[in-house]
Amino acid sequence: MNIEKSLLEMDFEQETNTIKNFLRHSITKILHKKGVVVGLSGGIDSSLSAALCVQALGKERVLGLLMPERDSSPETVPLSRDLARHLDIRTVTRDITSTLESLDVYSGYARIARALIPEYSADWKSKIITNQSNKKKTVTFHSLVAHSPDGEKWTKRIPIQEYLGLVATTNYKQRVRKNIEYHYADANNFAVIGTPNRLEYELGFFVKNGDGAADIKPIAHLYKTQVYGLARHLGLPQQILDRPPSTDTFSLPQSQDEFYFALPYREMDICLFALNNGISVQDVAAELTLPPVQVEHIFSDIHTKRRTTSPLHLEPLLVPRSSRVEPYP
Repeated sequence: MNIEKSLLEMDFEQETNTIKNFLRHSITKILHKKGVVVGLSGGIDSSLSAALCVQALGKERVLGLLMPERDSSPETVPLSRDLARHLDIRTVTRDITSTLESLDVYSGYARIARALIPEYSADWKSKIITNQSNKKKTVTFHSLVAHSPDGEKWTKRIPIQEYLGLVATTNYKQRVRKNIEYHYADANNFAVIGTPNRLEYELGFFVKNGDGAADIKPIAHLYKTQVYGLARHLGLPQQILDRPPSTDTFSLPQSQDEFYFALPYREMDICLFALNNGISVQDVAAELTLPPVQVEHIFSDIHTKRRTTSPLHLEPLLVPRSSRVEPYP
């Protein structure tokens, strides 16, 4: 059984038209907006989202926002500008470094890192990785990987409180960007586009009220493999198609599977698709040439992430109205 082939058995032209019609109707008839704002990262998800919005609304009604900061990859801005030129859309660039400095993001991160590695200073580079096993079920923990300017390398396991502090600090980046997106949306009577794919959306890989906030999420039903397929169908620039998925959050390059997913996106897509469609552990193990016990661990990890991140999808909770209170008109 070829599970990846099943993932790509999609009429990309029909899917494009479905999303275009959904965007057009949602923006004009439901949200009553004139256009959309898309935060561009130079990655495949934001690039495809922007391309679909141009197809649906026209280039004049799509505004691309570039919001780099000092830890951003050197590729982020050039690739975002390449995409904007390819689509011929307007862009605004807002470097958020000074805003993050004023919020104590970089110094706060360094203080926590120094509690783990006393030698750590502001000119070091670092990232967080997870130990999620590719071989057997283990207790998940996280480590700080740090590189000094003179080439010294450290890897230090992070206690839970320090881990929460580091993540809370870096989450500012996504929330600041989303505030800027909504500012430009308000100023233009535009809607804000969210760019998660199905793997990220279903497994809770987003920041609540950060990159998880949006008026419309047009590709959240597409597996990452399908995102790449649709992007190729629409002729997006090759350098964007070739860019590996990255969090683009920490000062050291960090892949998504290092930080959150148990495997690279292609293998994770196959596992999630199999779980969603009742395909057996044995079939997945055969396709990925992995031990069945490892696939069982990945299935278990998917269930755990769905359960533990489900509150991220909730709307604010309200006290139920008393039956003696008149209903709102």
